[in-house]
Amino acid sequence: MQRRTLTLAALAAAALPSTAAWSADAFPNKPLKLIVGFAAGGGADVLSRIIAEGLAKQLGQQVIVENRPGADGVLAAQATSSARPDGYTLLMGTNTAMVAAPTLRPTPPYDPFKAFTPISSAGQFSMFLVVPTSLPVKSVNELLALVASKPGALNSASSNSASELAMLQLLGDRKVVNARYKGDMQAMTDLLGGQIQMMFTTGTLAPGFVKEGRIRALVTLLPQRSALLPDVPTGGELGLGKLTITPWAGFFGPPGLPQAITDRLSQELQNTLKRPEVHAQLVQQGFEGYGMSPAKFAEFFRTQYDAFGATVREHNVKFE
Repeated sequence: MQRRTLTLAALAAAALPSTAAWSADAFPNKPLKLIVGFAAGGGADVLSRIIAEGLAKQLGQQVIVENRPGADGVLAAQATSSARPDGYTLLMGTNTAMVAAPTLRPTPPYDPFKAFTPISSAGQFSMFLVVPTSLPVKSVNELLALVASKPGALNSASSNSASELAMLQLLGDRKVVNARYKGDMQAMTDLLGGQIQMMFTTGTLAPGFVKEGRIRALVTLLPQRSALLPDVPTGGELGLGKLTITPWAGFFGPPGLPQAITDRLSQELQNTLKRPEVHAQLVQQGFEGYGMSPAKFAEFFRTQYDAFGATVREHNVKFE
C-alpha cells in the first residue's frame, strides 16, 4: 500500500509543470504569440509588428503576431484571458478592449482587472480627425456647421469605441450616421471613396494621405501637436476642452501570470521600446512609445478605466 501511494504521488508530480518551465531564467524557450484585436494593416497591427520584431531580438525567440479582429478587440482579449499563464501568449490591449468594452456594454464581456495580468504600457496613438478633401470644410468649426445644417445626412466611420466616443464628444447633439468597420484601412477606403465624410484615424494612415492631398486633418487628440502633421492643431488650441479621449495601448497576459515571468516580460518590453530602431519606426507611425513597470501600468490602467467610465456616464452613452 505504501509503495502504491508513492507511485501515485510520483505520477501526480510528473503531471505538474516543472519548476524550470515556470522559471524566469528558463523563459522563453519557444516562440511567443502576440494577439492583436484589429485587422492587418491598421495602426494597432503595424505597431504590434514593429514591437514584436524588437522584442524577438531582446528575447532571442520569435514573436508571432496573431490578428483576431472584431467586437472592439474583445475576441482577442478573451483568447488571451483563456490562454495558459506561462508568458507565451500576450495581448496588445488598447483602451477599446480594456476600457470601452467593459464600461459601455450592459453585460461586460469580462472584468478587466481579474481577467488579465498588466505587464507594461506600450504608449499613445496619434489620432487625427480627417475628412476627404472633396468635403467643403477646412476646419473643425466648418465641419460642425456643415453637420448641423444637414442632420443625419453625413456619415462617420470608426473601428473602435474610443474613436466613436471621441466623435460623440466632438459633435455633441449634432447628428451623423456612424458606420462600424473591423479596421481603419477599410474605413479609410470608404472615406477616400466618398461614402464616409469623417473619421478619427491613427498616425499610421493619416499623414500619407494628407500629403497626397486626398484627405484633410482638422484636429489631433494628442495633448501636443504631432511632428508627423505639425500644422494640425490640438483640441486644446481650438478650445475643445471636452475632447478628452487619448487612445493608448499596453501589454497584458492571462490571469495568474507568475510574478517572475511578468517582471521579466515587462523589463524586456521596456527595453524593446527604447531600442533605437524600434523607437524610430514608432515615431514614423505617430506613436509615442513608453514602457512601465507592472505596478505603474496597473495604476495607469485603473485611472484610465475610471476616467473613461465617468465620460460614459456623463454623456449617458449606451451600447447598441
